[in-house]
Amino acid sequence: MIPQEYIQEVVRRNDIEELIGQYVQLRRRGRTLVGLCPFHNEKSPSFTVYPDTQSFYCFGCGAGGDAITFVRKINNLSYVESVKQLASRAGMPMPEEDDKEGRARSRLLEINRCAARYFYEQLNQRTPEAAAARRYWKEKRGLSDGAIRRFGLGYAPDDFSGLLHYLRQRGFREEELENSGLVKRSQKGNLYDIFRHRVMVPIIDVRGNIIAFGGRVLDDSKPKYINSPETMVYKKSRTLFALNVAKKSTSKRFILCEGYMDVISMHEAGFDTAVCACGTALTAEQVKLLSEYAEETVLCYDSDEAGQKATERSLHLFENSPVKVTVLSIPGAKDPDEFIRTYGRDRFEMILNGTSNPTEFELGKAKKKYDLRTDDGRLEYIREAIGILAGSGVSPTARDVYAGRIAGETGVAKQAVLSQLEGALRGAARRARRQEQRDLAAQGNGAGIRVPYDRGGDRALAPAKASRQLVAALLQDPDQIPYVRSRLDLETIPEPEIRAAVEAIYTCADQRQPVNATSLQSLLPDEKAYSLVMMVQAQNSGQTLVRQDIDMYLDRLRRGTPKSSQAAKTDDDGFRRLFASIAQDKHAGAAEES
Repeated sequence: MIPQEYIQEVVRRNDIEELIGQYVQLRRRGRTLVGLCPFHNEKSPSFTVYPDTQSFYCFGCGAGGDAITFVRKINNLSYVESVKQLASRAGMPMPEEDDKEGRARSRLLEINRCAARYFYEQLNQRTPEAAAARRYWKEKRGLSDGAIRRFGLGYAPDDFSGLLHYLRQRGFREEELENSGLVKRSQKGNLYDIFRHRVMVPIIDVRGNIIAFGGRVLDDSKPKYINSPETMVYKKSRTLFALNVAKKSTSKRFILCEGYMDVISMHEAGFDTAVCACGTALTAEQVKLLSEYAEETVLCYDSDEAGQKATERSLHLFENSPVKVTVLSIPGAKDPDEFIRTYGRDRFEMILNGTSNPTEFELGKAKKKYDLRTDDGRLEYIREAIGILAGSGVSPTARDVYAGRIAGETGVAKQAVLSQLEGALRGAARRARRQEQRDLAAQGNGAGIRVPYDRGGDRALAPAKASRQLVAALLQDPDQIPYVRSRLDLETIPEPEIRAAVEAIYTCADQRQPVNATSLQSLLPDEKAYSLVMMVQAQNSGQTLVRQDIDMYLDRLRRGTPKSSQAAKTDDDGFRRLFASIAQDKHAGAAEES
């Protein structure tokens, strides 16, 4: 257990503005800083950094916390590993601590390393199966021995327990093996290998750790691919295959392919910046990761319908990225691997240098859908093209150029196209303003409150809001904790997460710890409660809550709790006092009405 005093010092020495500024382009807005959230895809910035409280919060996805939380999320690390990274950044030696999660991660990485060695050894065995696997890599895929070694390619034999025995002999326990995703337990309770009779591709992160595997059949049987499940070291939405190799290239133009085999073939042909998403589709997190290394990305997906849809989805993800994105059209082949093997490397480089921009790709795709020989076809094409040109990523100059092209393709006057485009832009601006107003309304102090039915449902919204504000007040001024503690009945708080937050704040006071995001992170029961507290703190960052506000919140909580609920929890003397207060409230209400 790392001492809380040490953790507080680590956070104090890592200024959150400077830390987050290494990953996010921040713009100052008064006493705070804003930028595009690195944890989800967004068009307008909702990610805010608060230097006063050394915290951050995203009003779009709800991510929030301190420097440790940010490092955990951005690098997919454990809590202890995040503290270690920040300590190293600040030049602080680590105290002695028991890092169970860190040891478990290390063991899992060691299992993967041993498994990769096993698959590579099996590829080079003198068996007919291994010979067939070598022919697949060398003849069918055209790979050299150097490429096989560089990517650590291997073969999983048609054996239910080969890898299992190999890992058991190296001292790994059954629980560890199950958690690795390399073996499963049958209905009879026996462990068996997941990957059998498949060529194997290890997935390596940017730090050089083997974190997962992909396995492909040697023929066209189904399922063609089997991939490792997510584990504590592998999150597919945050991983790009071959980025560990591509990041070493001097080129800043990366080629984003559809699958492992395309990437490996591209590297073999000399295109050493080829990467691909791990999983079924590209994610905002993978785009963010790619932007740390690439200045330009070429989308190089298959030419079939699925590949074109993947291209369209990916273009949207790159809309708010600083990376320039272009689209590669592959004529006469279904994928880059087939094109290179058919036409050669030089021909591929020629089409690579002639890639089109996203607007060109979208317009070309739209044009293919309609028969421009008919009036209806031309009108529908113009309508869809106008929608494309009205997008936020198209410059005014590009709009003018493409409007002229559309006019030439359809026989319609360019001015008519521009007039329709201006109307579409005005409509888009109105929709953007309405969405911004909805977003601002959703960020209000009472937004998102959902009280369980057994805690009062909608009738408890007022006390729920009051209790949230009370937490914000205590975070702003911990000196008010004794005052609130002597007057607040925790049972009047409708939301269990806020009740836990108040109890955690009390604990901070009892243990003489700072009442901040760092202390609460270790005291709150789960991430949901922590995120809620970070939201409450963020919503109140621009206003100062004083004793008068606290009294108002306490009064709302007292009045918002049904008297019958209070009576059920009191003794005889308490019941008499409660009965007197009910009569007093009724008398006061009658006086107000008269």
